[in-house]
Amino acid sequence: EVQDVADVVADSLKMARRATELDAPVLVICGVHFMAETASIANPDKKVLIPDPGAGCSLADTIRPEDVRAWRATHPDGLVVAYVNCSAAVKAEADYCCTSGNAVAVVQALPPDVPVLFVPDFFLGSHVRRITGRALDVWMGECHVHAALGPADVAAKRREHPDAEFLVHPECGCVTSAMYYAAADGDVAAGRTRIVSTEQMMQRARTSPARRFVVATETGVLYRLRRENPAKEFHALADSAECRFMKLITLEKLRDSLRDLKHEVTVPAGVAGRARRAIDRMLAIG
Repeated sequence: EVQDVADVVADSLKMARRATELDAPVLVICGVHFMAETASIANPDKKVLIPDPGAGCSLADTIRPEDVRAWRATHPDGLVVAYVNCSAAVKAEADYCCTSGNAVAVVQALPPDVPVLFVPDFFLGSHVRRITGRALDVWMGECHVHAALGPADVAAKRREHPDAEFLVHPECGCVTSAMYYAAADGDVAAGRTRIVSTEQMMQRARTSPARRFVVATETGVLYRLRRENPAKEFHALADSAECRFMKLITLEKLRDSLRDLKHEVTVPAGVAGRARRAIDRMLAIG
């Protein structure tokens, strides 16, 4: 129901960028806290609200700015790539940001002979390391929802839906297993398994000739997939894959936030400026 009343439904970075195109002076981010911070960084002249300030993120909580600084102390010539699913303070310590959709491209664009730290998601970082062949220091963080999706879930759904195309988010704990199945199908791009970001899932669902999909990510994504593709069939890899933090955002809290303009999210100017630099470097890569 929250998605139904939203003006924009997208991943955190696309949402923040779309917000810059809107004339509205107030933005309510119906997501977790780092998403609201990202919107504030991209829209410094707008008031950014979050319906529930307790909507945190288990992945973002795995790393602190001082962790990045400690790595830099031993790698003074190194570069830090921060997945956007982290706090503004961590983004401010990074050289580049990335999304799950462009992480490979960002890492491939870096100078070849410098140390690189990838934060905070272990599964996404490991996926990028495998695809690029680049030596990376990968932070041991994880999203509690995606990490719980394992190889056994993939194998079970393969048996249940042998004709389905699998759309797997690279934060998942089953990525290695999914890559194995993709290789068994032939080329990854031609097979029935795709390691894709949330927005890439939307694009693939629209353009794929497949009629049935198994989706390995947070179950809230399936609502949008089904709404945008009513003639196709979507199954969650696991019905238990729900983010308890995202589910804190309700219509009632959204109403109260709009009515009372409460729970504003701000990012200190210095932190926002440094975080914006990392985001802009990512955007320059494409």
